[in-house]
Amino acid sequence: MLTGKHVAVIGGDARQLEVIRKLIELDAKISLIGFDQLDEGFVGATKVQLEHVDFRTVEAIVLPVSGTSLEGEIETIFSNEKIVLKVDHLKATPEYCTVFSGISNQYLKKIVKDADRKLVELFERNDVAIYNSIPTMEGTLMMVIQNTDITIHRSNVVVLGFGRVGMTVARAFHALGASVKVAANQSNLLARIYEMGFEPIELSKLESKVENTDVCINTIPAKVLTAKIISKMPTRSLIIDLASKPGGTDFRYAEKRGIKAMLAPGLPGIVAPKTAGQIIANVLSKLLIEEQNNIEEDQS
Repeated sequence: MLTGKHVAVIGGDARQLEVIRKLIELDAKISLIGFDQLDEGFVGATKVQLEHVDFRTVEAIVLPVSGTSLEGEIETIFSNEKIVLKVDHLKATPEYCTVFSGISNQYLKKIVKDADRKLVELFERNDVAIYNSIPTMEGTLMMVIQNTDITIHRSNVVVLGFGRVGMTVARAFHALGASVKVAANQSNLLARIYEMGFEPIELSKLESKVENTDVCINTIPAKVLTAKIISKMPTRSLIIDLASKPGGTDFRYAEKRGIKAMLAPGLPGIVAPKTAGQIIANVLSKLLIEEQNNIEEDQS
């Protein structure tokens, strides 16, 4: 339980509602910043503006999946209030306060470091990424069905990358009867791709392997789908780029060739916000309980 632990939940989308519900279940003391337009009532949570938060008592700060902008602004769909997290807010917290965010950037890392606080990037964790690969895969299937005029069965699918998302996506399309090729760099990944029944492609040789592609799904956060490679793809091809912004595709050239290319980061929060929120909530609650137990041990 988190009885009495003061957690500030700042901004976010529908996924944060599951986080709030879990924290209430664990009996935490919750301050909600950026939720003034939220109609749903949460007994045990208090809506408050950022300037009215007593950060001296805040033991954990939960930011949205997107963290902050490079100017420190926090996105929220439940408020029109401009919320900017500053280093002074963090410095006012107890020294054991932890900041939780989905992803981070230079600004957030700097203010956390300057305040000498701990930052946890949840989406860097293997467990969160693997759980999230499930709604990502389902959202990818949905996009392919909606944007093609062929069945997935017997289609030619190329997946770029064989990490936590790439593996789940490749397995799902293979299970639906697609012919799946997977491109990767590392020899151990190429061996695993072969072992799992997919056709392995060395990333450096991708250009010669895309001539019959119906669907290309990129999971690599680097410019891998260059104009040179896209030029070898049929104009009927569909590109779904799952990498974080700006993606790994030359979208300008794809449009010039008449190839439909779609950047689709954050699919879990779009296609399954409740499930995606529960994933975050379950992992976050375990981390908070572990930290609370460590604090109590240190104080005893």
